[in-house]
Amino acid sequence: MSAWLRDETPLSPAQSDTDERRTDRPDVFGFLRERDEGRHHTTQVTAAGADWLASAAAYPRSTLALWESRPAAPAVLPCGTAFDVVNVDTIFGRRMLDRLWSEGPGTGPVAVHRGRMLLFAAPGTAQRLPSLLAWEEWGDSVPPPLCHGTGDAVTIPPLCPLERTGPRWVVAPDTRHPWLPGPEVMLWACVRAVRAASAADVRISIFPPADQDAKVYDVSRRR
Repeated sequence: MSAWLRDETPLSPAQSDTDERRTDRPDVFGFLRERDEGRHHTTQVTAAGADWLASAAAYPRSTLALWESRPAAPAVLPCGTAFDVVNVDTIFGRRMLDRLWSEGPGTGPVAVHRGRMLLFAAPGTAQRLPSLLAWEEWGDSVPPPLCHGTGDAVTIPPLCPLERTGPRWVVAPDTRHPWLPGPEVMLWACVRAVRAASAADVRISIFPPADQDAKVYDVSRRR
């Protein structure tokens, strides 16, 4: 796969909700909107991003109310409607992100939790990605990802984390309609990450590796 594949997976019904359907809910994230004005933080959830996350829950209004009362607490959200999640080892996930941002289309939201990286993907990715990896010649070299789809749930970082030791956002949701990579894009990223690691194993360098935590991703490149 010499070039990344544009994913044309349509947005889920939860993602296509119009703003008019939310006009009757309380404005519980005024503090996020105030923080968003005049600047953008890649690792901080915006008010619109919080609205999108809540759309994945069975009761979005109750979820927003809970976040208002506990903005520094992690939450658990179901997969399969607004998003799926591809769960990989953090080191391999960093390699995937490097490929996606340097050579590909970028990513959707990305989080880290308990030594794992959670890449938010289009609904249906969890079902298709394992079979695509099974057919790919480099698939056996990919550390098996945990794919969370319909019937699964994941822990997401808090909206306003108080410390860096728990779950945190690497690329936080910042819109009500985020672009999410589909299974073909995730397959491409897995293969490119494996190839990059294979090339690095045979390369000798006098320079130390770059600081993993120093990565900054230009979210303006996302579609």
